[in-house]
Amino acid sequence: MKKVEAIIQQEKLEELKYAIDHEAETSGMTVTQVLGCGQQKGLKEYVRGQEVITTLLPKIKVSFVVNDDKVEDILTLILDICQTEEVGDGKIFVYPIEEVIRIRTRERGIKAI
Repeated sequence: MKKVEAIIQQEKLEELKYAIDHEAETSGMTVTQVLGCGQQKGLKEYVRGQEVITTLLPKIKVSFVVNDDKVEDILTLILDICQTEEVGDGKIFVYPIEEVIRIRTRERGIKAI
């Protein structure tokens, strides 16, 4: 099993949720609002005539735990929806998962996903 974690632009969330519900073979996802900076280095704004540089930008972190054979499907789906080829599109991380346990039923492994 793998955990796929994507940090994406906020405006891509609804489209990604729709695609996950209708196209992906996964049972769920976790969504978190996060702040971060990378190559974008923040934004320059003017508030009441004063220059304000915001270095931490709002993003959305979406996480999935999937069987190994579904990882490429999820990656392709995220890339197809979230890639604009502009700085700030985000990042995807893939981690190995040793164990998953559903607390309610004590099921383990792929049955718990």
